[in-house]
Amino acid sequence: MKRFLAILELTAKVVIVVAVVTWVTDWAVFRVRSARGTAFDSVQVEEYLSTALKGNKQEFDYMGTAQVSCARALFPHAGAPACWWLRRHTTQWE
Repeated sequence: MKRFLAILELTAKVVIVVAVVTWVTDWAVFRVRSARGTAFDSVQVEEYLSTALKGNKQEFDYMGTAQVSCARALFPHAGAPACWWLRRHTTQWE
């Protein structure tokens, strides 16, 4: 049992270190791209509005399309979602 817990603890530490190194590397690449002016892109998304009605009903309205700014990175940066994620989720609900 002690061996299992030691392996589990080591695995958890490795996962945490890999996650931190990945985020720091992504942040550094994003900062370099920001300096060059290539850190952001835009994606066209369809926007919908969900309105609550009486009787637990919902009304859905199509609001049109809009260009949304996104960060060219693995993780969201500077308040913008990652472009790879936004391109796969082009429908936004408000």
